[in-house]
Amino acid sequence: MEKMEHFVRSLHFLKTMKQCKKYVPCDLGFYILTCIGSMVLSFGLYHIHSFADVTEGGVLGLTLLLEYHFGVSPALSGFIFNFICYCFGLKSLGWSFLIRSLIASILFSVFYGIFECFNPLFPQIEMYPLEAAVLGGIFVGIGVGLCVLAGGAPSGDDALAMSVSHMFHFDIQWVYLFTDLIVLILSLTYIPLTRLGYSFLTVFLSGQIIGKIQKIPYYIKKQKVKQ
Repeated sequence: MEKMEHFVRSLHFLKTMKQCKKYVPCDLGFYILTCIGSMVLSFGLYHIHSFADVTEGGVLGLTLLLEYHFGVSPALSGFIFNFICYCFGLKSLGWSFLIRSLIASILFSVFYGIFECFNPLFPQIEMYPLEAAVLGGIFVGIGVGLCVLAGGAPSGDDALAMSVSHMFHFDIQWVYLFTDLIVLILSLTYIPLTRLGYSFLTVFLSGQIIGKIQKIPYYIKKQKVKQ
């Protein structure tokens, strides 16, 4: 009897895996854009944000907060937080978006872990907060934007914001703003108040870039996500 139950459970597991397999992206464009986007994002987050006393909002900013206070690498904390957000938003976002986002998240962690093995390219960048805010916002905006263009997201912010918007019928831009503001306020525990304005600048700039990239025709065509 136990062998039969084990066999039935195995069949159920194989059936579930087969169903998930159909959502795994096969188009080369997805992997190219996601790899480039994840690399650009991790480069900017490590070489600029983590050394400039300028942070990001949402999950990205939260990973930097934990790195400063507890020494937890964003390569690890970012993946954990993203996974929680993706699971939370699975019902409203669908399996295709979830799998694409998990791939982007894994690639981000891999690239960030690689960059951590090298010395920072701009060790004195904290002396130039305005330049750091602008450059950091550009790197984050382009990196996340390319991943979203491919149909996924390296951060769980998108999944969380879309889920909250769907559940409570809030406009999604206000959900993004609210979560970013919470993280930025918490970041005052290690970022001087005089530099918080630069963090607002980089959050605003990255958000605008992501919004512009989302409107590229490739994004519109590829966003026919299977639910």
